[in-house]
Amino acid sequence: MIALDKNVVVRFLTRDDPAQALRARALIETGAVFVPRTVVLETEWVLRTIYRFERAAIAAGLMRLLSLPGVEIEDHPTVARALDWCGQGLDFADALHLASSGRAEAFATFDQALRDRLRARYPSRHPDRRLPIGAESLGLEAGCPEIAPRRPHPS
Repeated sequence: MIALDKNVVVRFLTRDDPAQALRARALIETGAVFVPRTVVLETEWVLRTIYRFERAAIAAGLMRLLSLPGVEIEDHPTVARALDWCGQGLDFADALHLASSGRAEAFATFDQALRDRLRARYPSRHPDRRLPIGAESLGLEAGCPEIAPRRPHPS
């Protein structure tokens, strides 16, 4: 088995460098390749920020990669769930964090935009089932003693 780096996956998906794309395709089509979920995360970031692809297109392309025979993705069900959520508009990194938190009772974040998206998506699950949705779901508020404020950098 050969583990792939994000540059191989990016070449395979974008074909922006024909010579490297052919080599990536040959490697992936031989099967027995492993893609760590961190490589999927980094690939999504590169395709979104550098190549300016839409989230739905990125999710679809990565899902096709996941479905190829001989391609093993680390924690496949979690990555597939996160890609599905990404295709529906959720930031992939956030989706991967959430999908990876399956055993947790709640998800704490100070990211207001993420909390708002999750509340809109799961209105019936908050606060009764504590699927959550933000720092307040754990009783944490900004400035509470459990969370130390960031200290200014000494000059």
